[in-house]
Amino acid sequence: MNSRRDFRSHRAALFDGIEEGGVRAPAYSSREIHEHENDQALDSLHDRVSVLKRLTGDIHEEVENHNRMLDRMGNDMDASRGFLSGTVDKFKMVFETKSSRRMATMVASFIAVFLLIYYLTK
Repeated sequence: MNSRRDFRSHRAALFDGIEEGGVRAPAYSSREIHEHENDQALDSLHDRVSVLKRLTGDIHEEVENHNRMLDRMGNDMDASRGFLSGTVDKFKMVFETKSSRRMATMVASFIAVFLLIYYLTK
């Protein structure tokens, strides 16, 4: 009987890992496959995060550039508002005095200044 047990143990050792329909994969292989898939997913996620980080950096730079441009434009608008209010005050003064020579000078000055501003902004 001892020989029969030896035969069974040798047979079990020989066919260990084989199931009906094929070879049975060891349990650690499945775990390694899952770890490899997780590593690939982690690498993919890392790449995506890097792309998003660069994208948000680019967006931040673009916003800063637009803010600087808006500040300059606001300053230019304030300067032009002051210039135009001074011109309007001069026109009021000209129309109140009814002096035709002063009025002609003011109108000519206004047209000259307008043309100057137009060519400087163009």
